[in-house]
Amino acid sequence: MPDIVVMFFLLGLLAGLVKSDLTIPKAAYDTLSLLLMLTIGLKGGMALYGNLSWSLVPELAAVAALGALIPLALMPVLRRLVRLSAADSASIAAHYGSVSAGTFAVALAFAESRALPIGAEVTLYLVMMELPAIMVAIALYRRHAGKAAGEAMQGIWHETLTNRGVILLAGGAVIGAMYGPQEGANVTELFTSAFHAVLALFLLQMGLTAADTLRPIPWFHWRLLTFALVAPPLLAMAGLSVGLALGLPQGSLLILTALAASASYIAAPAAIRTAIPQANIGLAMLASLGFTFPLNVILGIPLYHQLITWLAS
Repeated sequence: MPDIVVMFFLLGLLAGLVKSDLTIPKAAYDTLSLLLMLTIGLKGGMALYGNLSWSLVPELAAVAALGALIPLALMPVLRRLVRLSAADSASIAAHYGSVSAGTFAVALAFAESRALPIGAEVTLYLVMMELPAIMVAIALYRRHAGKAAGEAMQGIWHETLTNRGVILLAGGAVIGAMYGPQEGANVTELFTSAFHAVLALFLLQMGLTAADTLRPIPWFHWRLLTFALVAPPLLAMAGLSVGLALGLPQGSLLILTALAASASYIAAPAAIRTAIPQANIGLAMLASLGFTFPLNVILGIPLYHQLITWLAS
């Protein structure tokens, strides 16, 4: 049986495909996404309370390098095999190098439900992979377009560093690390105890959005659709290899593998709209939210867990 939170995604997907009148108001969705990202940040920060050390620096540097290398590897594939323009190739490379907070939340819930050991620093993986991936993809596009890599980058850095996801994740982690699970309990317990309920409602909306993206399926983009299904398991193997090299515990290994396989649909679109206005964001949403996200939350995470369990045994 899939995790119960995944069933809410399937419910939303089914409701959308049969054209139900089920909707979640935009204001409610925005609230859910804010709560989800803040709760992830707080949970990570509380786990880091009393566990911060310089030994985390090499691990986080390796995770950031993974985020930067994924767009470098994907750009030529998207240009030559998927046959996209330079703008769309850079856009999709940024989305796939960046990460999905929703996929992270599902992987975290999956690991917690199975009592897998999870490192305190896993929430930092989100920020450490997100920023390098977006900046590298933008630099690749600017190089292809004949623009100076540093041209107008100040505004892009600002857009990337100050988007709501980064602010809430990083801010929640700092607050959680400052107060810990005991001193801040009167506030943090409200968020952490509702984590699975918020995630379930968030996934319900993601199911509705995915169904909307897929209706009708644009079969003429078959190369991109194939990429969206083939890339996640290959990128998962890259994340798994980095995690094994770092000697991560099973829960952290699963989360890093799932993150490497994921694609952003919150932070990357906001940054790419500003940096590469020629890119078709709809194509990136079709691939990341229409195909890659469902693949990971329904099939990918359980399969990655099985592979990790097999390797451990």
